[in-house]
Amino acid sequence: MLRKCGLCGKGELTGKTVVRKGLAKSQGGTGSKISRWSKRRFLPNLQKMRLLINGHPRKMYICTKCIKKGLFQKA
Repeated sequence: MLRKCGLCGKGELTGKTVVRKGLAKSQGGTGSKISRWSKRRFLPNLQKMRLLINGHPRKMYICTKCIKKGLFQKA
């Protein structure tokens, strides 16, 4: 499955999950430090729909923001 919206082109983003250790300075510690991190992906909320494209019905994945805006014509 393509992880892109067929109308606006919204795709996946990358980021990190960060694990912090240590007691906070306000609680008498030396501050929290990053002990490890791992990569992760943020996936868009895509829905499969039948749309009219150039007068022909096609199945596409579109994001929920485009659905709410009504940027398409249903087949």
